[in-house]
Amino acid sequence: MGDEGDGARMSERDRLASQLATETGITMDQARGLIGMLGTDRNSLLREARIIFRQGHRQG
Repeated sequence: MGDEGDGARMSERDRLASQLATETGITMDQARGLIGMLGTDRNSLLREARIIFRQGHRQG
């Protein structure tokens, strides 16, 4: 049973990473990294993802 819960959680995190990447323009790897650092609080993730996106465009 523990494995099923872990799989469902990973699927949820992958879904969140995909939504975050699509909405903010960051990469899936960046989105996954943010989720790993911050957890799944959507407001925090969006704030940080937008900062990452802006920084990338200033340097590029």
